[in-house]
Amino acid sequence: MMKALILFGHGARDARWREPFDRLHSLWKAQHPDVMVELAFLELMEPSLEEAVTSLAGLGADQITVVPVFFGQGGHLRNDYPVLLEQCKAKFPQLELNTTSAVGESLAVLQAIVDFGASSL
Repeated sequence: MMKALILFGHGARDARWREPFDRLHSLWKAQHPDVMVELAFLELMEPSLEEAVTSLAGLGADQITVVPVFFGQGGHLRNDYPVLLEQCKAKFPQLELNTTSAVGESLAVLQAIVDFGASSL
């Protein structure tokens, strides 16, 4: 199987908001060059989730994991995201399309924030 990852964020009007996502994308590519990665956004920025899935499928991915880069499970992740994910699954039935919980629900991510705060004291 050819695995791939989508880092899925909210999106914003201000293009500078995207900069940490671009750095995250670059870090992934540098540390995991054997696994394709794309960014995708819920709204206001491109590519959309469907566009990212289309891109990766076109490059030969057959197993895609979507990582919501959100701090928690707000309305967008509870309501909008499942609909988008199901639309992608219907459009690409040949793909194994999985998702994780929001990154902010990971103890490792929360600990990294605590460590960051502690290092600033």
